Amino acid sequence: MSRALFSRNADLKRLRDEGYFVQNVGGLLLMREVPYVDSEKRVRYGTLISSLTLAGDQTRTPDTHVMYFDGDPPCDAEGNRLTAIAHQTNISQNMGHGLVARQSFSSKPAGGYPDFFEKMTTYAGIISGPAAVVQPGVTAKVFKEPEDEDDSVFNYTENASDRVGIGALSERLAGERVAIIGLGGTGSYILDFVAKTPVADIHIFDADEFLQHNAFRAPGAPSLDELREAPLKVDYLKGMYSRMHRGIVAHAVALDASNVDLLDGVTFAFLSMDAGEEKLAVVRKLEALNVPFVDVGMGLELVDGALGGILRVTASTPRKRSHVHEGRISFVGGGADGIYASNIQVADLNCLNAVLAVIKWKKIRSFYSDLERENHSTFTTDGNLLLNGDQDDEA
Repeated sequence: MSRALFSRNADLKRLRDEGYFVQNVGGLLLMREVPYVDSEKRVRYGTLISSLTLAGDQTRTPDTHVMYFDGDPPCDAEGNRLTAIAHQTNISQNMGHGLVARQSFSSKPAGGYPDFFEKMTTYAGIISGPAAVVQPGVTAKVFKEPEDEDDSVFNYTENASDRVGIGALSERLAGERVAIIGLGGTGSYILDFVAKTPVADIHIFDADEFLQHNAFRAPGAPSLDELREAPLKVDYLKGMYSRMHRGIVAHAVALDASNVDLLDGVTFAFLSMDAGEEKLAVVRKLEALNVPFVDVGMGLELVDGALGGILRVTASTPRKRSHVHEGRISFVGGGADGIYASNIQVADLNCLNAVLAVIKWKKIRSFYSDLERENHSTFTTDGNLLLNGDQDDEA
């Protein structure tokens, strides 16, 4: 993907053609081995870091004139700081991908930068000019290309995180091997959200067909022709989300005690399946694997001409599991789950249930702060009442 990005965009291609050591990492554009002068009048080398604005695989006008730099404050040939471009000095901002921004620069021409060639070369020229005075012949044009191009799990560059400075947080999800068990309304929305994260693999489990009623409580909008084919849910949803994420693995099976070994190797699981012995077998397997998981439930009732009810999210981690077997999750067959037994579902509440489940996953992985460390939450639609319980046994 990264190599193609440079071949398809004139501004990026020109950077490499003219000898600059540039690469795309995540949603960032880097220029490496840029010479500069430090306060002791020594020539050093640093990396310019810019956000990368894209429409698919095409660059757009840079969204900001600000540039980050991994290096000490650049100086002129006499060791005096280049204050004209100084924006933030001696910071330590984790940009993800092993990059730390130690300075930020601000130099905005009238009308801004028209493309990334102009932006990158302007800053490179400002900070490397004094270096060429101190050490004649030194230049940022090193005519070098990275040996390993971007091996992202995405089919196109994920620049949503890096452009707002949370790339380092997103990396906490990288390498995760997620299982989503059950692809009904809530499970399909969980897939929608997880597919937008840099997890390594997403294993989806469901043996059912994707039928008409599924279309009205799942993300996306299938065509009439697609519905006529009655595809399996895992095949239909993999086809949709593989356009974005390369790591989706479809399992057209209903998990039970006979095949739970398919979960070997996963690092996190979402359970969006009916109550019953099958769910108990899955839970026992995940506990044996020491894998954290989140189970979801929904119970809606039609009362006095309007719907009302409760959404449930129950987490189980190695830090606390006892509550799962003390009534928080039902393993009674037939789909009975106490107040969660009703089979009424609507897309917005399926989505909300999935949102709460994914937020809890991200809390467990320290993407979001989690001061209360609750492991059981219920949301009551009437009054928007959110209650937490079953906090971790250990701090």
